[in-house]
Formats: sequence, structure tokens, C-alpha cells
Amino acid sequence: MTGTPADAVHRVQIEYCTQCRWLPRAAWLAQELLTTFEAELTELALKPGRGGVFVVRVDDEVVWDRREQGFPEPTAVKRLVRDRVAPGRSLGHSDRPGP
Repeated sequence: MTGTPADAVHRVQIEYCTQCRWLPRAAWLAQELLTTFEAELTELALKPGRGGVFVVRVDDEVVWDRREQGFPEPTAVKRLVRDRVAPGRSLGHSDRPGP
């Protein structure tokens, strides 16, 4: 069986600063996550914000905050999202440790 199981309801939200013009960065990250987790996510939202915000949430839990962690690499966010929506799933080359 393919697709999202009936009980799997996972939502990702990327809140980005409109003043900083971070929409392209947020949209790129959204595309990466939707491509990787197309069967696990039921929704991915882009939320306009202000004041330098760039926060990624999974099911309302903050998994990345630019103010604390800097801008994320897509592979780091993919690992964090995977750990919440598809634990144990391999991400292929994204699972390999960096240099």
C-alpha cells in the first residue's frame, strides 16, 4: 500500500521573515521536505512573519529556530522531520555524517 496511512497526520510549518525577504529560502526548504516526505506529510504551510524569524515546526513542535541554531542545511531539517514523521526510515545520502 502506498500513500499516507489514515492515522498519519503530520503538518510542517515554516515561518519566515517577510521583512528579510526569506520567502525563497522557505519555499526551497518546503520543496525539499515535500519531495522527501510526500507520503508522510498531510500539509506543509509557509507562514509569513516578521523580526528575523525562521522557524520550522512539525506538528506544532519547534524543530529548528534560526535565532538559536542559525540557518539550517536541508539535510539537518530532513533528519529532524524524519525523526518525528518516519522514525527509522533511511534518508540515503542525507543520513551520512558531514565532513
